[in-house]
Amino acid sequence: MQPTTAPSPSPTVTPVPTPTAGQTSEYQLTGFAQGNTGGGILSETDAAYMKVYNATDLAVALKKGSGYKVVEIMNDLDLGWNEIPAAAKVSPFASHNSPLTHPVLLQTGVSKITVDGFTGLTIFSANGATIKHAAFTFKRSSNIIVRNLEFDELWEWDEATKGDYDKNDWDYITIEDSSKFWIDHCTFHKAYDGLVDVKKGSNGVTISWSSFLSDDRSAGSWVTQQINAMEANQSAYPMYAFLRSSAVGLSKDDIIAVAASQKKGHLVGATELASDNAALEVTLHHNYYQDQQDRMPRLRAGNVHAYNIVMDSAGAWSARSLITPAMETAISGKGYHFGVTSNGAISTENGAVLVEKSVIIDVYYPLRNNQKNASNAVYTGKIAATDTIYSLNGTTFRGNSDTAGSPLSPVPAAIIPFSWNGFTTLPYSYTADDPATLKARLVAANGAGSGKLSWAKVNWLQTS
Repeated sequence: MQPTTAPSPSPTVTPVPTPTAGQTSEYQLTGFAQGNTGGGILSETDAAYMKVYNATDLAVALKKGSGYKVVEIMNDLDLGWNEIPAAAKVSPFASHNSPLTHPVLLQTGVSKITVDGFTGLTIFSANGATIKHAAFTFKRSSNIIVRNLEFDELWEWDEATKGDYDKNDWDYITIEDSSKFWIDHCTFHKAYDGLVDVKKGSNGVTISWSSFLSDDRSAGSWVTQQINAMEANQSAYPMYAFLRSSAVGLSKDDIIAVAASQKKGHLVGATELASDNAALEVTLHHNYYQDQQDRMPRLRAGNVHAYNIVMDSAGAWSARSLITPAMETAISGKGYHFGVTSNGAISTENGAVLVEKSVIIDVYYPLRNNQKNASNAVYTGKIAATDTIYSLNGTTFRGNSDTAGSPLSPVPAAIIPFSWNGFTTLPYSYTADDPATLKARLVAANGAGSGKLSWAKVNWLQTS
């Protein structure tokens, strides 16, 4: 059923011409994290400013109570537990769940870095440095800024839970019990679990101008390295061997194509019906999601505002067709999970998600409002799309989710008319760009992601 009244989620915003590419005003902080000052604007000679060149430096900078306010990552960092020195194997570093299948991670290990109790901290790189083999958890912190960093090499093939990816719990960034958190101009590659998750009532979160990328399937790509290792020793990987057997009939390239996409994006609210979920607040804007299968975002209670985001799942959608219904039956019959989910934004448990002036490409279920029991309204959320461009299999629609016959109409539960939780209009101002040119802007040389902007270093410390 369609709502009887049109949603009135925010004040009318009249689009203005896009600022000159690279103009600093285009990148100022907005959204629920507005007011976040991070570690402040410090000179490089300030005692609270630390330049990090290696894992040992990072351990010093992010140790609870260190007193550092600005942490500049000077170069790429390989932070796996087996590749960092003994001096770095102290809090906030710890060994994470042990890798089981990826040939690189088996050598490097994975580290968990817990950033706890910081008030006012900016972590950034002036050159878009890459961090590998590590998962960051921020706890009980406020006024945190993470900018211009790339996160990579945190995925492996999952034989342990038969492709359900329910063992390692590797997320690049997890935010817990924290407030005023800004992630900006970062790049996140394929991960075992989620990419950026927001939990335990965290609020005042903005994720902006960031890219969430699938594997590129090249000869030396992260996924290809994994598949090549299993191809050479199939008897050690029963699930992979079954997919390659005549019972299923997938080729090695087929498996790479299906595995290349990312299973999960943003989980906002980790615990079902938790009382602190109501406090969750996230703004997503000017983000590019390439071949993500699910959770852009997935909300439990609270509020999420997504404007000017692009969900571009054309590659994942194409790979989905490689698995025939007969193959699906054979795979599920063995208890294995291998395929391509096709969900976009999801709101559950009375959460409120607004998708505004965005682009959704080849996502079968662009908006979902229930993930557990469509007949039980307790598990249903409020979700709406306004002035959003949606295309599937070459057919394009531009409009709202509540337009009669709209392909953006939420499923599978009865629709709850949209309203924000706890306020009538959004508590911040913003300018939304025309979605017609959005994808081209975000994938441009100076678009979303790390290493895209060359400007004065101090700009990374500023919020406006």
